[in-house]
Amino acid sequence: MRSSAIAAAGIAFLAATIAAIVLVSPVSSADDGSAAASVNVTIPWILVCSALVFIMVPGVAFFYGGMLRRQSMTSMIAQCLAATAVMGISWIVVGYSLAFGGDAALIGNLDHVLLNGIDEFDMMDGGEISYLEFALFQMMFAIVTATLVLGACAERIRFNAIILFLIFWSVLVYAPMAHWVWGGGLFDQYLTVLDFAGGTVVHICAGVTGLALCIFVGPRLAGTRKSSRAHSIPIAFLGAMLLWFGWFGFNGGSGLLADASAVHVFFTTQAAAVFGMAAWGVAQYIKVGRVGVLGLIAGAIAGLVAITPGAAYLGFTESMFTGAVGGVLCFFAVTFIHSKLKFDDALDVFGVHGVGGIWGAIATGIFADPDLSGGVAGLIHGGTDLFIGQIAAVAFTVIFCFAMSYAIIWVISRFMKVRIPEAEESIGQDIVEHGEPAYL
Repeated sequence: MRSSAIAAAGIAFLAATIAAIVLVSPVSSADDGSAAASVNVTIPWILVCSALVFIMVPGVAFFYGGMLRRQSMTSMIAQCLAATAVMGISWIVVGYSLAFGGDAALIGNLDHVLLNGIDEFDMMDGGEISYLEFALFQMMFAIVTATLVLGACAERIRFNAIILFLIFWSVLVYAPMAHWVWGGGLFDQYLTVLDFAGGTVVHICAGVTGLALCIFVGPRLAGTRKSSRAHSIPIAFLGAMLLWFGWFGFNGGSGLLADASAVHVFFTTQAAAVFGMAAWGVAQYIKVGRVGVLGLIAGAIAGLVAITPGAAYLGFTESMFTGAVGGVLCFFAVTFIHSKLKFDDALDVFGVHGVGGIWGAIATGIFADPDLSGGVAGLIHGGTDLFIGQIAAVAFTVIFCFAMSYAIIWVISRFMKVRIPEAEESIGQDIVEHGEPAYL
């Protein structure tokens, strides 16, 4: 109870701080011109959104950790911190340049290594924020994507192995994906694709990567899986609320403007989340006769994942439908993965983020409103190019991310052990690898 109260107080403090930042942000008078006023609003808005996205890191740690055994809480926190360091350093050193440098189809260039030529005064072409602020915002996406992967192979992959994996994965998988979708690369050049806030780059990529890892390292011991019920539903709930809270920055800032579109995105994000939660709850009640807190949480996350690629492009009704279908699809996907495929995706990373992201990308291809998407029409509005492009992008993302991720962990396994021994798994990584039990 004490830890839950502290976490709740922390959330309230973060919310109050961000609200204060928004309220005191300087806004130019009308005499200064609308462009100047927009700049003064947009710059602090994207900074706030960057902070909101970063809040998702402790959100993942609490959400995942609370759903594991008590002897795995410290391990999950440590892995999330390590992912933050690895992805942050990689992004600064070479990741940003590979993702957003140049317009080659497959990968960017090295013009911006160590953020060379990027500063706070160089404004983006046609934008209202600097390239440095954009790099900061995108860095948070890279970090969060890596933390999402960790839940699939929880409780059996070595700490040093996952660090080494993420070092290579950040360059060989995440950076190319970001370049293809957002950096003017492969998808942008050869397909008609819309991915507003990371349906392919973040969620499908993370889900498929997690699937590759959990297949390679194999399932946890039977005893571990049997005892691996959520050790703290309150902590998992608070982590999920941090994720939900951070999602408003994740989606809300992706338009890179503080304008009416951001309001639209806020609404579609919230609508999809609540409809996804309700739909998962209904499906769970029909299937098993009861509704659990963890199911409701998962349903909300499924709805959030589903709306991410089309948050700015879908109308209100379509966003609700997308969230609801996402909740149902992810519920049955999780059930199928565990009961039929027998994959030990410990925290349903592929079942929620992978399947939810795939559905969200397809839904965007179906429902995108040309009045909201710059003239790109979804299937119901008479367009076919977008629908075909979304399907192709999903297929390519799944194949590429799985193959590259599996290859990376396979190569690493040739030089070091990637799985902890059975005896150590039974004890728990908190003690064996970190020497720091989460609870006394």
